[in-house]
Amino acid sequence: MSDTPVDEMSFEAAMAELEKVVGQLERGDVALEQSIALYERGAALKKRCEAKLNEAQEKVAAITLDADGQPKGTAPFDAE
Repeated sequence: MSDTPVDEMSFEAAMAELEKVVGQLERGDVALEQSIALYERGAALKKRCEAKLNEAQEKVAAITLDADGQPKGTAPFDAE
C-alpha cells in the first residue's frame, strides 16, 4: 500500500493502487488484520475514483451544454 493520502491521489494513481489491493484480496494469502486494512484502503480508493470521475463528468457537461441545458452547437430537438 502507498503512504500517499488517498485525497491527494490522481485518478490514475488511485485506480492503479485499487487494482493492486483487489489482487491481494483475491489471492487470499494475507492475514485477517491486513485484509481489513486493505479493504478499508480499497474502499477509500474507490470513493476517490468515483469523486474524480464525477468531477470530470461535471467539467464535460459544463463545456458541452449551454445555459438551457441543451448541447452546444446543435438545434433543440422538436418532437412534432
